Amino acid sequence: MLVSLSSSTLLTIFIITLSASCLSGLLFLHPKIPLRYVQIHICIVVLPLLVSLFALIISNTNEIVGPWHLDSLSWLLALFILSMGLIIQRFSVRYLMGDRFYRKYFTLFTFTTVAASIAWLSNDLRLMVFFWGATLLGLTLLIRLNRSWKVANEAAKVTGRLFTISWFALLCAVGWLYLVTGQWEISFAFSDNRLALLGPMERTGINLLILLAVMIPAAQWPFQRWLIESVVAPTPVSAIMHAGLVNAGGIILTRFSPLFNGDIMQILLLILASISVFIGTGISLVHVDYKRQLVGSTIAQMGFMLIQCALGAYLAAIIHLVLHGLFKATLFLQAGSAGHDFRASSSLKEKPSNLWMMSGRVLGLLVGVAFWFMAPDNGYQIVSAIILGWSLSVSWTQLVVFGKGRIGKIAGLAFMIGFSGVYFIIHIFFSQWLRTTISQSFQPPMWAVVFVVCFLLVGHAIGALAARKQSSTLFAVLYLWFVRFGEAKPKSVESHPNYLKKFIHQGGNQ
Repeated sequence: MLVSLSSSTLLTIFIITLSASCLSGLLFLHPKIPLRYVQIHICIVVLPLLVSLFALIISNTNEIVGPWHLDSLSWLLALFILSMGLIIQRFSVRYLMGDRFYRKYFTLFTFTTVAASIAWLSNDLRLMVFFWGATLLGLTLLIRLNRSWKVANEAAKVTGRLFTISWFALLCAVGWLYLVTGQWEISFAFSDNRLALLGPMERTGINLLILLAVMIPAAQWPFQRWLIESVVAPTPVSAIMHAGLVNAGGIILTRFSPLFNGDIMQILLLILASISVFIGTGISLVHVDYKRQLVGSTIAQMGFMLIQCALGAYLAAIIHLVLHGLFKATLFLQAGSAGHDFRASSSLKEKPSNLWMMSGRVLGLLVGVAFWFMAPDNGYQIVSAIILGWSLSVSWTQLVVFGKGRIGKIAGLAFMIGFSGVYFIIHIFFSQWLRTTISQSFQPPMWAVVFVVCFLLVGHAIGALAARKQSSTLFAVLYLWFVRFGEAKPKSVESHPNYLKKFIHQGGNQ
């Protein structure tokens, strides 16, 4: 009873502090409020974050309090989203200073992160769909905030249309589920006796809608267009997308896993996500624009996260979305300092030793095979072994092979070992934290896993072969194909001088 009372009290305090954050953002919109009030607003935004952190530390139960689902996963997601929102808003205090929409940015940042954190705390499907829709709306408004710029306006239109389809698909899936099970509560609708009421066609139809609702925000093929167009948004907007928005697919599929497990939609998701990994990786390799490189990498990483879900590794998907969100948001916030001195870098290039290169590849192969043999019958283990071996080989090449002298190689090796140790510690910590709140997984047929593995290996082999012979037709075709995939539509492109001229003209008339 005390635990229940404590959870209810924490939830009440959490909602009060979230409301205070939203009211503070609305107050900041008033032109008579001085701009220095933004520092007070940042302090208010900290409050719900602290409550969620405290709730996560003491939370060791899976409780339903009214329409809310209070477990370690819910509080972890709330902490993650609100922490990202706080960091980005704090970064924006100086970064966006002088922008005409300075006040509106902070209000919409707060509104978007608050809506996202509430969505994943909801046990009621209606609340979840409503606040997820509010989150998508907030992101769309952030992209189109500068409506006078044609490029931003066009990007918001593309994003808004696709987000509407995604939200409507989730709404239809939830409504269909209610018509069959008669339950709006997640904890009851996904119980075994309620799911038994679903026929094979009904289950597949609902999962197809969920799949559509998930793939669009994750910018998966063929819905990657909105994320490519969104690079025109300010850097903080690109960073906030990783606060449970572009990576929300892992959250939705984890919550809906009792319904999604064992259905043919797992195989379809596996195939489409694998294609997205291939396309996203190609985009990040051929484009020279830093933000487009990050966008391509995001498409590929979200594809891998959905592969984890399709293989039933929901716990790994949650860990992935949290760590990737923090890492990728950091890269976006550093986009302004991404310039390189190419003359200096080219003069320092040395031809790598073949012995060192082969050592890294053999090491990656041995570690990958050893990791696979820990659970050879697990489909996710095969994919993880390939990714682990490949990552180790690449890290060895970048940190050790290209290290400057003996000291540089030793430092690179030490950094690689240290980073690997930290990653495995975090992975174990999260696994112990979340293992009681994430449902048991269901493995898809092994032939589907083998198909994905072969697709990824063949795609890597083709890319490596084309890169070795850059004068070949294959290289030219792949290069231009990935360039086209990563480029915005012609009507979404406008020269900056025209926009600045329009801006100056408007300023002179005021």
